[in-house]
Amino acid sequence: MKRMAVLLSLGAVAPPVGGWFASPDAGLLTCTSNQRGRNRQPPGHFLRPGEHGAEGECPHTAVCLVWLVRRRRAGAGLTAAGVGLRDPNGNRVGPGDDRTGRVADILRRDRCRPPPVGGGPVRAGHVLRQGWLTVATSSNTLSSSTLALVADIGGTNARFALTDPRSPTPTLLHAQSLRNADFANLQRAAEHYLGTIGEKPRRAAIAVASPVVADEIHLTNRAWSFSRRGLQQALGLDELRVLNDFGAIAWAVPALRDDEHIALCGFAAGPLRGPVTVLGPGTGFGVGLLVGSDAGGWHAVATEGGHVTFAPIGEEEHAIAAWVDERHGRTSYERLLSGSGLSSIDAVLRGLGGDSGHDASVMREPDAIVAAALEGDDPIARRALARFCAVLGSVAGDVALIHGARTLMIAGGIVPRFVPFLRSSDFRERFLAKGRFAAYLEQVAIHVITHPHPGLLGAATALRVPAGVPQESQAR
Repeated sequence: MKRMAVLLSLGAVAPPVGGWFASPDAGLLTCTSNQRGRNRQPPGHFLRPGEHGAEGECPHTAVCLVWLVRRRRAGAGLTAAGVGLRDPNGNRVGPGDDRTGRVADILRRDRCRPPPVGGGPVRAGHVLRQGWLTVATSSNTLSSSTLALVADIGGTNARFALTDPRSPTPTLLHAQSLRNADFANLQRAAEHYLGTIGEKPRRAAIAVASPVVADEIHLTNRAWSFSRRGLQQALGLDELRVLNDFGAIAWAVPALRDDEHIALCGFAAGPLRGPVTVLGPGTGFGVGLLVGSDAGGWHAVATEGGHVTFAPIGEEEHAIAAWVDERHGRTSYERLLSGSGLSSIDAVLRGLGGDSGHDASVMREPDAIVAAALEGDDPIARRALARFCAVLGSVAGDVALIHGARTLMIAGGIVPRFVPFLRSSDFRERFLAKGRFAAYLEQVAIHVITHPHPGLLGAATALRVPAGVPQESQAR
């Protein structure tokens, strides 16, 4: 992986800002200064692999117009010390040194814009425009110790990525999803991932679909187990943090961009309001909680709320619960609000619908049920998905009341596939069907997370919390 850094210059000071990579996931940044409140330029372009020329050159098309340093608002101290600022002699620029001003509006990904000036490559020290920072590039290579491994281990897939905990905002590099069935255990999957990218990070944060209360971890929906100490030693890590998967997703919520979640219904959009309930169906059904505020900081609470007992409403749901009870001895919400749960609902409804060719031992795959429901030519599939949405609304309202939630974020790998269907279903009606507290729940903002890897983003966010500060509380 080619690693680059950007050099910024204000007067005689040229500190390198490390931690941004020339890769498909994060580009090489060059930055501008709004010294007089003028020259406001639109956000611009990232340097991508293949765009960089010889060392010390940066094509105009690779200039990213990001308001990183605003001299007009500069004050005492330096908030950028933690992202790798150093002076030309390699010495770290520490607090109290305001030569570079105060960092604000750090990283933004936007569409490409025209270059600020025309011509050939921008060489080191070339002034782009009056009032701008001087831009230079460097082949300053960061060691693997700069990077950290993040992982999100579910029942079906193991997702991995790299992150730089020093960067101003959580970013994911080289994200990959591996099938759990292809590996004997988590260690083998992690070793495979690290081998493909050629890195040996010294820190890691791993989110797992399991309670995290002891050294030995047993995944709930996968026959994998591992020792935290043993995995840390096997991967050669100096530090390993293990989080519950929905605790990690809760951590991700404040880091989501506006285009990484969809407003479903409820309170009008605005700043994130806590407490935040996070729940969602995938291989299982997870529940988490985020408490705090943007001003005072956030704290994630992991729970096992997906395993509470299902409360059926109406004859159809009682029939579904009886069917699940017969096979599993008990019906939790996870037995219904998951991929296998959707298959169970579909199987029961096909039997109730008088399908003479129906074999209850042969259940349809959840992907096939969703596809058939959305195509509209399979009434049983549509009934199954509609029942799934209704049950989801019912438990979401219950959990929101328990948490005192002001925001509900729906995650997981299933719901983002059919957001319009969910919006038109009985989800909202069942969510509000809480008697005297319907008005309370009407004020809850409900969103669906569309970020492809919220568990990884949350693990990357948790790594930025100083060691010794709990990343989450485990509700028992």
